[in-house]
Amino acid sequence: MKAAIFRGPGSIVVEERPIPTIRNNGDAVVRIVRSCVCGSDLWFYRGISDLPHGGVGHEFIGVVHETGADVHHIKPGDFVIAPFAYSDGTCPNCQAGFQTACVSVGFFGQGGEDDGGQAEYVRVPMADGTLYPIPRGDYADDVLASLLTLSDVMGTGYHAAVSAQVKAGDTVAVVGDGAVGLCGVLSAKMLGATRIIAMSRHADRQALAREFGATDIVEERGADALARIMELTDGVGVDAVLECVGTHESNETSFAVARAGAIVGRVGVPHGVEIPVEETFFRNVGMRGGPAPVRAYMDTLLPEVLSGRINPGKVFDLEIDLDNIAEGYAAMDERRAIKALIKVSDL
Repeated sequence: MKAAIFRGPGSIVVEERPIPTIRNNGDAVVRIVRSCVCGSDLWFYRGISDLPHGGVGHEFIGVVHETGADVHHIKPGDFVIAPFAYSDGTCPNCQAGFQTACVSVGFFGQGGEDDGGQAEYVRVPMADGTLYPIPRGDYADDVLASLLTLSDVMGTGYHAAVSAQVKAGDTVAVVGDGAVGLCGVLSAKMLGATRIIAMSRHADRQALAREFGATDIVEERGADALARIMELTDGVGVDAVLECVGTHESNETSFAVARAGAIVGRVGVPHGVEIPVEETFFRNVGMRGGPAPVRAYMDTLLPEVLSGRINPGKVFDLEIDLDNIAEGYAAMDERRAIKALIKVSDL
């Protein structure tokens, strides 16, 4: 099979690898139909985070090819969504809806030989607790793209909104205009926010943010962004903040624009972040969030996609095949693309 392989900062190549096989009785092997490049992949691509050289990618949908002897709820031929983290589905953390904190949790695309989701096949541990079967059908490409977002990016944006406790009538700020931030805008709209302030400097992302429900766009950064949002909210700040980047500046802005008593829902993987403890303490500003348990949100989000009420697949503005995956990484790194979809095979 073909698989994308990380060879060091700035280097993604396609190599021939053996098709994965069942290692443990709870495994499944999935033939991938659609995959994509995640914004978090850019951390190791840019050399900011370490990753062993090997298979990469953690967002995919596909068809079950083979299952182990202990897999009872998933069978060959099932069309499935794979969350970016695999989990047993039975431990107390999974039962509480936090599969990304499963006692046996693992993450796809960590440099292993057969766990990368940017490939033609992938091995899925703990398949019963991980894979989410969906009805087979003659899905159009745009629907497949939206189904793919449920493996990570839409569920992560939704987790930011849920963590920030967005409710009907709220004014919400979304910090970050990548695919997660844009899905955060869509999620805030779903949860009833009436004013959504999207922070973005890029015209294409601004346009999609408005389509997804943003009412205001703030292009400023740092102190200027704080001043602008305070101007928009009569000096009070916003009712909820979705932090969708993970940098020091994005977190600093998120806590600064929150009104007293608000919650910052953060899903950006933190890099060099320091939480302003005293400032948040005296304003009663809260913080929730982390790696999104996207498996827990599929019951909510899948009907929204299948009904056409939401179309988060619009965050994909570049389509490639595996042979051209290096261009997908480069385009996202250079901000020529919001998110690159990889068309691997037909359903």
